[in-house]
Amino acid sequence: MKKYILIIIAFLLLPIALLAQKPTQRERDSWMKEMQQVKNEYIARKLQLTDEQKAKFLPVYNRMEAEVRVAAEQAMQLERQVRRKGEKASDLEREKAAEAQFELKGKEGAIEMKYFKDFKSILTSKQLIKLKKAERDFSKELMKKHQERQKNRKCRK
Repeated sequence: MKKYILIIIAFLLLPIALLAQKPTQRERDSWMKEMQQVKNEYIARKLQLTDEQKAKFLPVYNRMEAEVRVAAEQAMQLERQVRRKGEKASDLEREKAAEAQFELKGKEGAIEMKYFKDFKSILTSKQLIKLKKAERDFSKELMKKHQERQKNRKCRK
């Protein structure tokens, strides 16, 4: 009888355990696409883009964002490798990972400047100024919502 009860409990707890697992790559990709869409809408609203500007600007902006993501991912990958190795990581590996992190800002700036010419042909000077502020504000709002969710989770426990 105990055996049957344990089996039933195991089947009842299995879905909870599955939900607690890390998200799959497909789920992360889906989340990233959703966040990009939300960010696009936010920026379009803050910059007060016309439909014509949206049609031209957002695809170019998304290409730039993708390039920045690739550069950031490369730097983060080196950092993750060092963290996984822990004390076994060599000084050279640590130095390369640190250098990649410091170089990232420069790479991001170079990528943004590459796209600036395209942005200038689509956006007004007023909108160009608002763009960086809109990006910062979006990040702040995202962090604020994340912190609120974390706080709510702690309150439930």
